[in-house]
Amino acid sequence: MEKKNIQPNKILIREFRLIKGQIDSPYEFRVSNIESFDFTVDFTAGLNLEENLIKANFVVSVSTKSRDSAIEATGLYNFVFIFFVENLIEHAANLEGGSVDWNPYLANAIASITYSTSRGILWSRFQGTVMESFILPVVDPNSLLQIPSQPKPL
Repeated sequence: MEKKNIQPNKILIREFRLIKGQIDSPYEFRVSNIESFDFTVDFTAGLNLEENLIKANFVVSVSTKSRDSAIEATGLYNFVFIFFVENLIEHAANLEGGSVDWNPYLANAIASITYSTSRGILWSRFQGTVMESFILPVVDPNSLLQIPSQPKPL
């Protein structure tokens, strides 16, 4: 797909849903033993060219790493964003085999908005829990696009 500049004002978040939000913290778990956190993220996207829509699915899994503890706390959050992109057809195309080719600038913008918005929501949701000292780090949004998953038609 051609690297055509996008206009940010042509991208709107149409809908947001928290599909899953869960923290598991056994009673015996001690916050004072937390040394660090492990986390993984998964980002997938689907496009509906006829309706100018992009669905971004973002999953974050977090677990504590504690000293002297066989028990860890875990968290799993799944966010879905629906974006309306004016003239999406100018920035994406359906390919044979069921995949989609989309403008890397648009892909970067969608990944950036999804990640940063989810990051803020997580920070807020983790306050007052065993995960309150975890902050999803700032990353290059292009790294999200490297996760082995191609956008699919919706």
